[in-house]
Amino acid sequence: MFSFADSTATRIDPPRSGVPDSYALYQNYPNPFNPTTAIKFEIPDQGLVNLSVYNLLGQKIRNLVGEVKPAGVHSVEWDGTDELGNPIPSGIYFYRMTSTGFSDIRRMILMK
Repeated sequence: MFSFADSTATRIDPPRSGVPDSYALYQNYPNPFNPTTAIKFEIPDQGLVNLSVYNLLGQKIRNLVGEVKPAGVHSVEWDGTDELGNPIPSGIYFYRMTSTGFSDIRRMILMK
């Protein structure tokens, strides 16, 4: 039998339901990348999600997501190509996610 004279209770967090509490757009990984990278995002409610890649001039290079997604954690892989499947040059690019009442932008680097 064990006895602890000076024990302190610890808090135990309840298990997560798997549904995020808020919107989040994470940094792509790896970054810099070649030839592919993954972009992770979270949405707390089902809704239309748009995730697109832009060059430094603000021109849309590729639309990665443009559909209704269920609440949860999602990830999309990008292979460094444009809408026609052509490889894009090395450089700095931005990706932007928008959903109901949410918008965020991150920067990524493609190195060949």
